[in-house]
Amino acid sequence: MASKPLRPCRHPGCFRLSTAGWCPEHAPKNSRPDMRSDQAKQWHKLYNTKLWTDILRPEQLLREPFCRECAKLGYRVRATDVDHVQPHRGDLELFLDPGNLESLCHSCHSAKTWAEMQKNKRRK
Repeated sequence: MASKPLRPCRHPGCFRLSTAGWCPEHAPKNSRPDMRSDQAKQWHKLYNTKLWTDILRPEQLLREPFCRECAKLGYRVRATDVDHVQPHRGDLELFLDPGNLESLCHSCHSAKTWAEMQKNKRRK
């Protein structure tokens, strides 16, 4: 089996050869730290269940194919993400409630998630 070709490190001025793109000295440290709390990491596993991936999410995107937030502004943007209107925080009944779901484009979903995380951070 062939291995990846050696290339110079991506760090400016470093010419060490590496297969990973960065030499061990300049390899980026965890550049995107997980900002979720330990509690949130526990219930985030619900999004990997067949019920979510095969039933709830696809049904919501079929029911509401356009972003709800963009529609409020008069734009018609295809929804890519399904969001819980009221955060469920591990409450299974709220997680499974189809009335608590909304379709959003990726941009609107990211903005909403970021705002919620900032609000939670200030609350602590």
